[in-house]
Amino acid sequence: MTDVTSSKSTRRPHHWRHDLIELAAMFTAVVVADTIAKTIAKGPDGPHLLVFSAIALVATAGFHTWWARRHSHASHAPPAGDTGGRPTAERPAARPADGTETPSAPSAPSAETTLWRMRTTVADTPGSLAALCTALARLGVDILTLQTHPLGDGTVDEFLLRAPADLSAQALARETATAGGRDTWTERADAHDLVDTPTRVLGLATRTALDAAELPLALRQLLGRCTLHSVPAVSLTGRPTGEQAPVEGVLEETVMRLRDPHGGTLIIERPYLPFTPTEFARARALVELDARLGPRVPRSQDVLTLPEGNEITVRRADQRDLPAARAMHDRCSARTLGLRYHGPVGDADRYLDHLLSPRFGRTLAVQTTSGRLVALGHLLWDGDETEVALLVEDEWQRRGIGSELLGRLVAMAEETGCDSVYAVTQSSNTGMVAAMRALNLPLDYQIEEGTLVITARLAPAPRPAARTQQEQEHEGARRAER
Repeated sequence: MTDVTSSKSTRRPHHWRHDLIELAAMFTAVVVADTIAKTIAKGPDGPHLLVFSAIALVATAGFHTWWARRHSHASHAPPAGDTGGRPTAERPAARPADGTETPSAPSAPSAETTLWRMRTTVADTPGSLAALCTALARLGVDILTLQTHPLGDGTVDEFLLRAPADLSAQALARETATAGGRDTWTERADAHDLVDTPTRVLGLATRTALDAAELPLALRQLLGRCTLHSVPAVSLTGRPTGEQAPVEGVLEETVMRLRDPHGGTLIIERPYLPFTPTEFARARALVELDARLGPRVPRSQDVLTLPEGNEITVRRADQRDLPAARAMHDRCSARTLGLRYHGPVGDADRYLDHLLSPRFGRTLAVQTTSGRLVALGHLLWDGDETEVALLVEDEWQRRGIGSELLGRLVAMAEETGCDSVYAVTQSSNTGMVAAMRALNLPLDYQIEEGTLVITARLAPAPRPAARTQQEQEHEGARRAER
């Protein structure tokens, strides 16, 4: 269909010279035709004049055609900046041979896909990254995000990939190695990994700023699969541990040592994957933020009514609650303290400063309307595992306080992504056993010399990540040592 435009600005310009040439040509043709007709009719050279007239007419027609074409192209040239195409809204979509309309943007693939996080080291030479991207494209893999970590002898490239569901981790690692990647590490990702790195780091910094207990969790999420230990400068018995990292920290391939703002050293280990200088700088920045802000916990609290009608308040606690916690210890019986700490009752007070530190986990406190502390619940980070522990003053036991605290602690563990929590108690501690059963979660029991370890599984175990050859060798060596 031909476009018809009626806009005044799109009409072809009218030129008076064009009309004058046409009138002159017409006048000339009439005069020549009249002269030839008279000459042929009256003179003997009529045939010659007829031939001459034909040549003149042909020459005039040719000149007129040339002149018209030349000025037509000049007068109808598009204005500057006009591409000669239609406006976008009027431009029809291209159609394939079958007549279906091609969408303006590529649609999402209909096949099922899987998200992967992949890290590999490539040579720091022109074209190395392009070769790797080309290899991924051959597998039908879409690169969603890419981070680069410069090293002295290469570059660590960290990808978030969307791959076909039938593509195995082994095939992905094999193709990456063919394209020049080495020390490749892959693991399954989820929708949370779709957040870009600057946004994710800012979110972790915000969480750390609001709650000092978030620092260990923020470091784990920042660095991926790793183990974090907080080693105090002084042991529970008062002896120096010798652990005091320098202010600037130490990076030793798979181990980071950062100075803990609360004293001692934060040791972060990732045995299967060396840390990069970029990761070290980010971790150190989070620790420095925690040090500048000082002690802090969210001050929100919940007021609950017990079955007998008494009101209690549940809130977060930290080392500022140490005097009230020691006073509660003094009111507890030796049996209650023994069930909680599984050791000499006289050492119980030494544990409090450690337990209330946000570096080792989160603590919930229960206080009465008069402000007296009557119960403590701890969620403790123990390397890769998470422990729950409860202490309820004798007079306030058997009122549902322990179950309330335990339920809240388990909910916190689920929010932080823990797969399980465990409690260490004695087989005679029927109250703790009943509270764990009341969670309605799958439980595992392990008894050894009167000590009972109850593990509650919070979620299905994650799919195992694809391991590098170095990881497999390391795991084999650990099993052989056992």
